[in-house]
Amino acid sequence: MKTCLIITGGKLDLAFAGAFCKGQPFDKKIAVDGGLAAFQALNLVPDMAVGDFDTASREVLDKFHAIPYIVWDVHDPEKNETDTELALRRAMACGCTKITILGATGGRFDHLLSNVYLLYNCLQQGVEACILDPQNKIYLIEEEHTFTRREQWGKYISFLPFSGEIKGITLDGFRYPLTDYDLDAASSRCISNELSEETGRIQMEEGVAICVESRD
Repeated sequence: MKTCLIITGGKLDLAFAGAFCKGQPFDKKIAVDGGLAAFQALNLVPDMAVGDFDTASREVLDKFHAIPYIVWDVHDPEKNETDTELALRRAMACGCTKITILGATGGRFDHLLSNVYLLYNCLQQGVEACILDPQNKIYLIEEEHTFTRREQWGKYISFLPFSGEIKGITLDGFRYPLTDYDLDAASSRCISNELSEETGRIQMEEGVAICVESRD
């Protein structure tokens, strides 16, 4: 498994990011535009920098341009994709099969929502991708998934339809179990569930779920 860390230009809790990245053996590290400032603050050096760099300061850009092995993927600001989408494409093109994205939840809601939807491209290609912040771990699942209490990001586990409806949800090992339940996008039925056993499992007959592991 080839792992990748992507840090975007959104709001980032540096204390959280530093603790998370400490000792993590990422095979590839990608800075997305203003995310270069986070790399500088965390004393990390990216392997690649992606974006139009309209939010990165000249001081930060000059510092990282002086490092010869960084690959620069520079785009015009007037483009059809967000910088984060371009970074995800580069990560997958490099053969990364597990991608962690930091800095993708703070700030503008349209960017947050877009970042969640970008995870679908990863799911389609069999790439394990998630968005992390101090409170949330966000990823997409289909068919089935097993949760382990010791590996949970937080106390709560929520499921929302990625598109339309999820049909035939069965939850085992949860405080609020379900059997063959159809969840549509207008329902909050699957918010804030919890594991009742050491492991829990979701099975779905049809559809894709946004899964959010969270804590207060």
